[in-house]
Amino acid sequence: ANVGVGPVRGQNNVQGACDMGVLPNMFPGYQDVTDASVRDKFAKAWGVNPAVMDDQVGTRITEVPHKALAGEIKAYYIMGEDPLQTEADLGLVRKGIEALDFVVVQDIFMTKTAEIADVLLPATSWGEHGGVFTCADRGFQRFEQAIIATGNVKRDWEIISLLASEMGYPMHYDNNQQIWDEMRELCPLFYGVTYEKMGDMNHVQWPCPTLDHPGTPWLYKDNLFDTPTGKGQLFAAPWRAPAETPDEAYPLVLCTVREVGHYSCRSMTGNCAALQSLADEPGRVQINRADAQRLGIADQQLVWVSSRRGKVITRADISDRINEGAVYMTYQWWVGACNELTQDNLDPISKTPETKYCAVKVEAIADQRWAEQYAWTSYSEMKARLKAAVNV
Repeated sequence: ANVGVGPVRGQNNVQGACDMGVLPNMFPGYQDVTDASVRDKFAKAWGVNPAVMDDQVGTRITEVPHKALAGEIKAYYIMGEDPLQTEADLGLVRKGIEALDFVVVQDIFMTKTAEIADVLLPATSWGEHGGVFTCADRGFQRFEQAIIATGNVKRDWEIISLLASEMGYPMHYDNNQQIWDEMRELCPLFYGVTYEKMGDMNHVQWPCPTLDHPGTPWLYKDNLFDTPTGKGQLFAAPWRAPAETPDEAYPLVLCTVREVGHYSCRSMTGNCAALQSLADEPGRVQINRADAQRLGIADQQLVWVSSRRGKVITRADISDRINEGAVYMTYQWWVGACNELTQDNLDPISKTPETKYCAVKVEAIADQRWAEQYAWTSYSEMKARLKAAVNV
């Protein structure tokens, strides 16, 4: 299928996280944290002194290791994220997390990051609670609880409310709708999206500024943009050379990519037997046939992939789709973790790391029987540690 200008997002609520202010520079509804009037509005609604509302843009996740090592961050509360798997230059990330005094992880499955946490807070998954998702087209959709949660788990908002109450800021929400109504009262873009309207229409696209507004199927109606000229503004980004290029020691370029079958850090899809049957540890490195032949590597053999930052074992996937001189790896594999290799060169504006380009080498392993045993043992020991951490 060709999605054209409507590419599929990583998951069904990426847009919703941004809508609700899970951004370092925005309150819910894309309201700037540096705007004093916005801070005053939220402070009044939340019953706090405006003076305690931080007027600075927050920290990006990629900046946390650096700030932790500098002593600027002492504690880390992580919800639904596995930075010890997903972030670039995992050696640096480990050092940063080790420098912290306190780490809390709130998630639905065990992860590498959860394993080292001081406190684990087990949360319900999407099927075990109701709520609202936002699609990539800005459409709000209500969803309902499908199954009864088992074990000592709670909804994310319940966990936050209990913690806040214990810390001296009581939160007394009873259900999702109470939280939703508070949010839309504070967000002009979302004000007209009531729980009832979502129930009747199934799908309401913001902006929806009034109660009788039907939602906005497309932005910039009649091709009028929010610019002085009324036209869209396009510009070319200046080209910057990669921070690291191939050389004699590391002659190949590694690009990290996605693959069908597994998603993100694999904490969810890795717990699905059907998806595990499509692909499993220690993952794969896709390599051009000519490069593989030159290196003495056969298809599906286990190999070492190394960079200036780390070394992992993985399986060679020889393919004519891959350009000569380049190799591709996906970042969800626990044993063949390509982020052991990637570099932490951050874009100055977005703070996104340069995970799409770094220099590596691929080496054949002569003793394939040993390599298979090593990969399997590494994976088995990792799973056993995670299971043991749950049972503590």
